[in-house]
Amino acid sequence: MTAAADSLLLSAARVATFNGAQLLTRASGFFFERDGRLFLVTSRHVVIDKASKHLPDRIEIELHTDRENLTQSIGFSMLLYKDGRSIWRQGRDAAGGIDVAVVELDRSALPANAAICAFGPGHLVPPDGRVEIGSSLLIVGFPLGFHDALHHLPVVRQAVLSSAYGLRFQGHGYFLTDARTHRGTSGAPVVLRATDPAGPPSIDLPWMLLGVHSARLDVGDRELEVDEALGLNCAWYADILLTLTADADPDATAADVDTDDTVDAAADD
Repeated sequence: MTAAADSLLLSAARVATFNGAQLLTRASGFFFERDGRLFLVTSRHVVIDKASKHLPDRIEIELHTDRENLTQSIGFSMLLYKDGRSIWRQGRDAAGGIDVAVVELDRSALPANAAICAFGPGHLVPPDGRVEIGSSLLIVGFPLGFHDALHHLPVVRQAVLSSAYGLRFQGHGYFLTDARTHRGTSGAPVVLRATDPAGPPSIDLPWMLLGVHSARLDVGDRELEVDEALGLNCAWYADILLTLTADADPDATAADVDTDDTVDAAADD
């Protein structure tokens, strides 16, 4: 049986972190395009997490090289530092650091036939947009590194919007989802099917990009032997990407790599 893959699956990338030749972790990411520039988006703690001594010096993603034959792929490696400075961008807001990072991809270095579907500013929820509580969402990623290893495609998990969209949960720049997630899902896009055919999202990628999955949320006073885990997750609002992909934005650079993570949760990378 031959079938074309949904474009949503080609928007996500499997991310591996390395220190030299040593594989450290596996995570998720996705592509975002703006003004002709292409970025890889993932969680900040995927590229650096000093608290756990996770200090990779490069990442590698897998790219399809033939959209008609998805068994064909190639690894694409990127150094995370240049001249001693980190090359990713991260952001801050009034509450502190945001667990999102972007790395600009050098298009000239990519395979000419790379099959990539990218989100863009038009896929973001507008400031006056409304997403109903309980809306059905998808999280597109690589839980525990699991994926279609033959066709090199991610899997999706169903999620439900669990907090008021547009409001910063407990003052932080994220909202909550109810979904079963695992390590390896950090950096995955959280999306909602676009229902308005006249809306901004392209026909090739008819999804609204709501957020970037970061971590499972837990409570400190839960009795591990009595209470089940909440099953809730943090997803950082995707509009931070407008700041992180802006030209010459000094506040969006990763010069301050000592920024504290603000999510009191179990990271999923």
